[in-house]
Amino acid sequence: MFFDLPLEQLLDYRPPRTEPADFDDFWATTLAEARRDPLDARFEPVTVGLKLVETFDVTFGGFGGQPIKAWLLLPRERSEPLPCVVEFIGYGGGRGHPLDWLSFSIAGYAHLIMDTRGQGSTWRKGDTPDPEIEPGNAQFPGFMTRGVLSPRTYYYRRVFTDGVRAVEAARAHPAIDPTRIALTGGSQGGGITLAVAGLADKIAVVMPDVPFLCHYRVATEITDAAPYSEIVKYCRVHREKIETVFDTLSYFDGINFAARSGAPALFSAGLMDDICPPRTVFAAYNHYAGPKEMQIYPYNQHEGGETDQMVAKLALLRELWG
Repeated sequence: MFFDLPLEQLLDYRPPRTEPADFDDFWATTLAEARRDPLDARFEPVTVGLKLVETFDVTFGGFGGQPIKAWLLLPRERSEPLPCVVEFIGYGGGRGHPLDWLSFSIAGYAHLIMDTRGQGSTWRKGDTPDPEIEPGNAQFPGFMTRGVLSPRTYYYRRVFTDGVRAVEAARAHPAIDPTRIALTGGSQGGGITLAVAGLADKIAVVMPDVPFLCHYRVATEITDAAPYSEIVKYCRVHREKIETVFDTLSYFDGINFAARSGAPALFSAGLMDDICPPRTVFAAYNHYAGPKEMQIYPYNQHEGGETDQMVAKLALLRELWG
């Protein structure tokens, strides 16, 4: 059902941003620390039975120099460095198998899919552990409250840093044109897309689908659905830490990253989405600093536009890159 604001209000929904004074310094310091460790991007060929696509098992140094896995898929027939789509994965999923990710490479683009540290146990397997679990810090099961009492220990500090390093790993491959990098992902992957768009240099295009990790406090107030409910259940028990929790989350809010990205963007939203409520998606969209377009799916929930949205994304890439 339609449970959120009417569409005419969503189109104008631009709430004040809750942003720490040291937001930019925090992220500049975080990325500077990460870059002290070698990127050491390695691309190992793997054979999966594809004639038209080359596949590589990728490992690169993410947050803390810790090894992050990815897949890289390249069209086998190519005469010059290719544009690359760097993709981030939805909540709970991992990189799975290369055969899960063929659309962009068979359309003629390089495609790097970043594994999400610590995830990949619920709907697609992952291969990257998260060794930075903080001892002595309680959390509700899941990832939303892992290390949430400080921005320095919060789980998504590591994930967003991994995302920036994934872009750097893609740019390190000789078959990829480093000036033509697109970012995409759905749900959690859409939230990571917005974060990396606001943190990485010279991104060419941004395509977040039904993005998660935006407008946290309002999300917890208007939906009972997971994963935002993890925050609610943590705060239900740790009543005295509510403001600490939301202060930490303000360093990781997609609205604040959206305001820092100027690349052309294609968003999507399902108006019946109770997992990433429309208000949270439009808050990020309306704060997005670059040229933008929103694909709206009135009768869809968190699945958004599915294949129709992929068609829209490929159309945008053809318009930009041919």
